Amino acid sequence: QVQLVESGGGLVQAGGSLRLSCAASGATFSTYIMGWFRQAPGKERNFVAAIARSGGSTSYADSVKGRFTISRDNAKNTLYLQMSSLKPEDTAVYYCAAKRGWQLTATRTDFGSWGPGTQVTVSS
Repeated sequence: QVQLVESGGGLVQAGGSLRLSCAASGATFSTYIMGWFRQAPGKERNFVAAIARSGGSTSYADSVKGRFTISRDNAKNTLYLQMSSLKPEDTAVYYCAAKRGWQLTATRTDFGSWGPGTQVTVSS
């Protein structure tokens, strides 16, 4: 089972940028499809982006397309989420997640491993 730890969250003004990282350990990182989810207070945990094992394919929620970029470095066992043009509605705890298999998915329950999350707050 892979262990995941996010970092890079913080407070940023609307229109600003942040890069989140997720360090993986305990398993072969390149054998997992990786994803980012987020959860705002009082709301469900929602899909943000996912990336294939090789990094060759990606998928995004409509709300972040064109503003966020997911990437991975399999040599460093690290997943990234570059966030630009941030909006107050992007405020949430961001979680990285891992799933076995080959198919990209946006379904939260398909992901079996989760990090503890990192807080992102966007001020207006």
